[in-house]
Amino acid sequence: MRANADLKLTVIMTVYNQEKYLARALDYLLEQKNQQFKLLVIDDGSTDSTAEIAASYQDRFQAFDLVSKANEGVAAARNLGLDMVDTPYFIFHDGDDWVEPDYTDYFIKAFDRHPDDDMVTCGYYVDQAGKPSVPITKPVEGELTRLEAVLKVLGSAHSPVKGYTWNKCYKTQLVRCLHLRFNEDLDLMEDQVFNIDYLMQTEGCYYSSVPLYHYWQRTDSAVHTVSWDHFWSIVGANISIYKSIFSHLRQKALSKRPQTQEYQGSYVRERIKDDHQS
Repeated sequence: MRANADLKLTVIMTVYNQEKYLARALDYLLEQKNQQFKLLVIDDGSTDSTAEIAASYQDRFQAFDLVSKANEGVAAARNLGLDMVDTPYFIFHDGDDWVEPDYTDYFIKAFDRHPDDDMVTCGYYVDQAGKPSVPITKPVEGELTRLEAVLKVLGSAHSPVKGYTWNKCYKTQLVRCLHLRFNEDLDLMEDQVFNIDYLMQTEGCYYSSVPLYHYWQRTDSAVHTVSWDHFWSIVGANISIYKSIFSHLRQKALSKRPQTQEYQGSYVRERIKDDHQS
């Protein structure tokens, strides 16, 4: 096993009762061209054979940790993952999805090429049973300002960025310094809230719509289940998102105000001085 000091990326995979899909996810991660990553699997109290399947792969990865915990939901599992990250960058991966061979290599090299950007994103496929993989948008790439990145996170269904965490890579040190966490009171959209909080307090995002992640759309997933709890979670998430945006915009405006007042005060003093001398 490679020493963690040599690794640049942690892939955090939170799983719950995913025995049908987990082996596929792990097999594709084994095929990564760039193996400079650690796989951290957080089992959120699965009642099937998910944990046993994950454990059977432990010796096949260069760096692998499996942690089992009581079931508290995906946000709590991700927060535990955040606490355990010991690499410069990290990304999330759902246990029922899979990735292209360039997935880890893309994020590691993108941060090397764009060190001033605080987030890197990739494109993705939408996959359904019995249907071919569908890339979400046409090829495009570039650097985004904070506002541009936020708009793409909140954007249409064809946005190459969106609010997911599995197509985004983050800087560990920034998350720690900003004390960012997933909201454990939300059943849905906790990922989008996290992304907005991150973007509103950092600078720069590099994105590419080249699809490297396969988003498996299951009819039995939480996203496709209708309930009042999910409805109120969506309402709460949207309130949190716009509160975060307006809060940081207000702070930015207030931070500029003293400079303006100081300039105006200096200007008035100079005018008084000039008038007095004249």
